[in-house]
Amino acid sequence: MWHKMLLERNVVMKRQKTKLAGLQKRKAISGYLFISPFIIGFLAFMIQPLFQSLHMSFSDVQLGAGEFKTIWKGLFNYNYAFRVDANFVRLLTEELSRMAINSVAIMVFSFFVALVLNQKFKGRALVRSVFFLPVILASGVMLKLDSDNALMAAVAQTVEMNAQGTTGISDALQEILRTTGVGVRAFEKLFEVIDNIYDVAISSGIQIIIFLSGLQTISISMYEAADIEGCTKWESLWKITFPMVSSLFLVNWIYTVVDFCMRSDNEVIEKITTYMNVNLNYGLASAMSWTYFVLVMAIIGVSSFIISKGVYYYE
Repeated sequence: MWHKMLLERNVVMKRQKTKLAGLQKRKAISGYLFISPFIIGFLAFMIQPLFQSLHMSFSDVQLGAGEFKTIWKGLFNYNYAFRVDANFVRLLTEELSRMAINSVAIMVFSFFVALVLNQKFKGRALVRSVFFLPVILASGVMLKLDSDNALMAAVAQTVEMNAQGTTGISDALQEILRTTGVGVRAFEKLFEVIDNIYDVAISSGIQIIIFLSGLQTISISMYEAADIEGCTKWESLWKITFPMVSSLFLVNWIYTVVDFCMRSDNEVIEKITTYMNVNLNYGLASAMSWTYFVLVMAIIGVSSFIISKGVYYYE
């Protein structure tokens, strides 16, 4: 009797495992189908220029009439970028540091703004539109219009002059902390973020929407059950909200880092563009590009691995 019941239980468990495996397989196929347009486009249009630029980074590129010739130089361009060029290493270090600081600030800002926008209050749709408006204003067309607008140029100049002055609130607070000798370096980085709060806000639109979409998928019954059990709002935030949207932190982090590296005010990109378009030194520009690309990918890989350890996956 017991033997028969045990066999029936094993059969049921095998069927459940088979159904679960089939469901996971269908989800995997759906995921691959979803990203297949990008993969096809990348292989069709990007893979050949990618390897060509890698080859150029080890070569001296000589331009001719409608064509170019490459002469193998080995590590010459990389050696020039790190040992001869006076500014590349400094700009690389500064931009990577700025990327790390601003990316963390954008993540924190966008998450807590999404928490606020997820609450029910009058005019919520208008407030959401206001927070997403900087994304539209930061588009290429709007930036072009802003650059041609004398009023916007005057406002931008005024903001820049105030940021560079010594009478700002952040400068005064920073001076007080400097005289006390308490965490000067840490507070300098903090006030660097405060001075760049406009950049943080204007770069957070997409991240806010992604976090907001995740927050809206959390069942209200989970919070109701937590309230019945006596959980505080703070405990609900850490034990329900954070785990349920933890995977979105990984998505937003990767997006934020990549988006920062493609910004028009990136000094490393400006230097690479100058070598390519002004000096016509495609070999050195390619070497600098690949150096920057590898470092950014390494940062994304390591940070994503660390963040993924705290991601909670649920069915």
